[in-house]
Amino acid sequence: MSDAGRLKPVRRLIGVYDADGTVRGELAYFIGARLGRAHCALCDITHSLVRERADWKECRATLAVPFELFHRDDQPDDARVAGGDAPFVLADTGEALEVVLDRTALEVCDGDLGAFTRALETALARRGLVLPSG
Repeated sequence: MSDAGRLKPVRRLIGVYDADGTVRGELAYFIGARLGRAHCALCDITHSLVRERADWKECRATLAVPFELFHRDDQPDDARVAGGDAPFVLADTGEALEVVLDRTALEVCDGDLGAFTRALETALARRGLVLPSG
């Protein structure tokens, strides 16, 4: 646990997709994904074929902190530096941005929202991070 056993509260979560957010980028990803040439494990968790998944919207709404989502090309500079290669999920403690789920951890979820929430909870706990009580 960090800081001699003290849990650090998370202020927000940040997810970055392995896709560009421009119209051209979205279209390229959509076509590439259908042809098996493009893949983003975070997209698989949050989106269906063309829109945000209803179960993801519900999950996101129940979190005690904001969960902000960005694309490779529109992510904040501090997220780009902290995260590295997309996709990834960061926890913002107000002091630092910490990678809690990297590409590999997101791939293991295999698009399953339950697996994602369990992986997130486990990753936060391992790092001594805690979401505030609702």
